[in-house]
Amino acid sequence: MAGATVEAAAQTAGAAAEPLPLGGLWKGKLAVLGGRLDLTISIVPLAGGKFFAALDVPAQKVTRMPTDLAVRGDSVLFAMPGAGSRYAARYVANKRQLEGTWTQSGVKSPLELHYAPMPTLGSGTATRLAPPYHEEEVMFNNPVSRLNLGGTFTVPPGKGPFPAVVLVSDIGAQDRDGTIGNFHLLGTLADYLTRRGIAVLRYDDRGVGKSGGNSALATTAMLVSDVQAGMNFLRSRIEVNIGRIGVIGHGEGGDVALLAAGQPLPPAFVVSMAGYGLTGEQTLLQQQVAQLKAKKLDPMTVQAAYERQKTMYEIIRQSTPSQALSIVSNMMRQDQPELTPEAAQKAAAEQLTPWRRYFLTFDPVAELDQVKCPVLLLSGTDDAEAPADLHLNALEKELRSISHSTVVRKLPGANHLFQPPKTEWVLMNGEMQPILAPVAADAIREFIEGLGPKKPAAAVEAKAK
Repeated sequence: MAGATVEAAAQTAGAAAEPLPLGGLWKGKLAVLGGRLDLTISIVPLAGGKFFAALDVPAQKVTRMPTDLAVRGDSVLFAMPGAGSRYAARYVANKRQLEGTWTQSGVKSPLELHYAPMPTLGSGTATRLAPPYHEEEVMFNNPVSRLNLGGTFTVPPGKGPFPAVVLVSDIGAQDRDGTIGNFHLLGTLADYLTRRGIAVLRYDDRGVGKSGGNSALATTAMLVSDVQAGMNFLRSRIEVNIGRIGVIGHGEGGDVALLAAGQPLPPAFVVSMAGYGLTGEQTLLQQQVAQLKAKKLDPMTVQAAYERQKTMYEIIRQSTPSQALSIVSNMMRQDQPELTPEAAQKAAAEQLTPWRRYFLTFDPVAELDQVKCPVLLLSGTDDAEAPADLHLNALEKELRSISHSTVVRKLPGANHLFQPPKTEWVLMNGEMQPILAPVAADAIREFIEGLGPKKPAAAVEAKAK
């Protein structure tokens, strides 16, 4: 997502001030219930006193969010309309840091951001070792939506044909690796599976990388045709066992995978990683309430925010796009008086995309009675975005009522990105780096291998001898 550029008002009273040295990465930890959120604001100075700025909050899957930046003297104001947040800070030269207050939904929290230089192509070790398997850049066509999708196809060494999977990302426009911050969920999973005898196709979402289209215009149901196109690509490859092609989806991708399983030419199996089991509106409201409770707000404030957001969603669902744009924009300016009309219009438009209007009414369990293939439901016990007790339980209840080929695993300590607790992360360059929880990767591999052809008893006995 491209960052926003705005003109910085870098003047003191009566005379032009020396521009603040803001170019670089500004990192800090925002206090929330039970811990702190790591966030980074990237700033690139441009010509004419303008800046490029973008916000990243990996734990909340915020990547390259457009950020408006204004400077006056040593005061710096950041505005993130897409998150309903702002950060008013003062530049402290002798410490090379920003000190100020972060405001979201009326809640204020102190926050310090510390300077770090912007990485360059020459810094660090950018060399990538060749993997011990075949890796191929591919393009495949979705004839339903009339667009091409770019991806990576990886094939294990040795004699095939191999079982294969299509990987599908969660909500939002993501690249083929499912990159969130410095973590690559889908890329890591693809590497793990390919090294263990499973071919993998992963692809850029619509409008990302080498894929055509626009993710904001594609509803959850429309994304099914991307998965079907991916499976047809795999069926055309000599290295792939046509009878053992499955789909692994993360979050919304899990729902897309289950929808694909109810269509003609379904996958042989589905793995849903933290798939959503509530309606889209319930999911988004639940996520908002969880975030507000994490800030230790009193119950009345949380309830008021919930009712306000629910009203907004009802307006989006029940009104025409033009009516909803006007009303939602007005609501945002009432909630955030500092927003300009233009910023409010922009933020409101992001709430009114075809994807969101559809997702608000989307019910993931409505068509599960069409799913006949084996399904693995995975969820982490520390998943705040799709709590297992709400989402996994809803999917499990519906699937088990129609099929006995459903396997359910709740992984202790894993979060929504299937990262283990931080005590299990790896230390690299003096910093703890997230990893894919081994128990999650192993569960997926064991499920797929368990669906393979069983060896004859005589062969097993002979091997034992």
